[in-house]
Amino acid sequence: MDSPQPRLHRLLELAGLFVKLGLTSFGGPVGHIALMENEAVHKRRWLSREYFLDLLAATNLVPGPNATEMAIHIGYVRAGWPGLVVSGAAFILPAFFITLALAWAYVEYGALPQVGAILYGIKPVVVGIVAVAVYRLGKAALTELKAGLLFVAVLILSFFRLNEVALLLASGVAGVLLYTPPSLRPWMTAGMGLGFSLPSLSGVLPSRLLQIGLYFLKVGSLLFGSGLLLFAFVQHDVVESYGWLTPQQLVDAIAAGQVTPGPVLSSATFIGYLLEGTPGAVVATIAVFLPSFLIVSLTGPWIPRLRDSKGAYAFLRGVTAGALALILGTGLLLARAAVVDIWTALLAIASLGILWRTELDVVWVIAGGAIIGWLRYWLGS
Repeated sequence: MDSPQPRLHRLLELAGLFVKLGLTSFGGPVGHIALMENEAVHKRRWLSREYFLDLLAATNLVPGPNATEMAIHIGYVRAGWPGLVVSGAAFILPAFFITLALAWAYVEYGALPQVGAILYGIKPVVVGIVAVAVYRLGKAALTELKAGLLFVAVLILSFFRLNEVALLLASGVAGVLLYTPPSLRPWMTAGMGLGFSLPSLSGVLPSRLLQIGLYFLKVGSLLFGSGLLLFAFVQHDVVESYGWLTPQQLVDAIAAGQVTPGPVLSSATFIGYLLEGTPGAVVATIAVFLPSFLIVSLTGPWIPRLRDSKGAYAFLRGVTAGALALILGTGLLLARAAVVDIWTALLAIASLGILWRTELDVVWVIAGGAIIGWLRYWLGS
């Protein structure tokens, strides 16, 4: 067993590394994970490349944001349970504080014409970002006809405003039916009805802070892969069912999550602040990330068995196709709020083209949209 001094040294190493990554890692989960591999495997040799790939496979087989769960896994491997907490918190907190500052500025100054002009340029860029993300994820996930048909079916069903949790679970069940041997199907589909009757939290719970906490706890427990799936949930529930946010505010929350380093799920901080100020931001952030810590705690010891499970792999393939469909459906709804004239249409097309053909970081594309929006306002006035 490690002596206290080496354990403390390892915790400080983890804190330093993941605060640095939380402050500097842009580009979404793929970019975050690439940086973690470079630091933890190549530079520091904390774990082998093979074990890193095992961890990556595990994060793809369970709910939760991939990059955040990878940070938590690395912390657990390096320093046990304390490392699990330190690495996850160090990766999340920089994005939390940056997003909190953005949310405060948005609430304080968002009504100014200049700020509105900047958001005018950013919103259509976000539409292009979502479209390219779906394309890139789809290239890896929708590699055969079965997955493509499931994707189309869920996309069509999403237009009928069906419950996203129900659609995700149904996608997983469909994946089991499509990809597992007949002998595995009966027990894998036993939970098929779960999620179809989840009640609305609005008006049921006495405190909106409690509503926010339970809502984001549910969302954090059901996200697979990309943090962009968060916005499919928020679009249906927070915007349409609860009426807590407008479509424009959702687009702004997405932009905040994309323009800040660290986890994309920091948009939950932004949304929580819009709803209930700083307490709302804190509650939403803790709730949306807490399941990741619990999931890693449970899955870490039996990662090899999880990776080899045919049933889990089939369920994941189905959920991935459904999640991509929900992200695309949300992107189409966002486009209605963001693309309001020829200029915003051109901005959306330009951002899509730039991200499609180049490796430019999204933060620069968003900055370009903001500058164009401000210039249009300045020239017009």
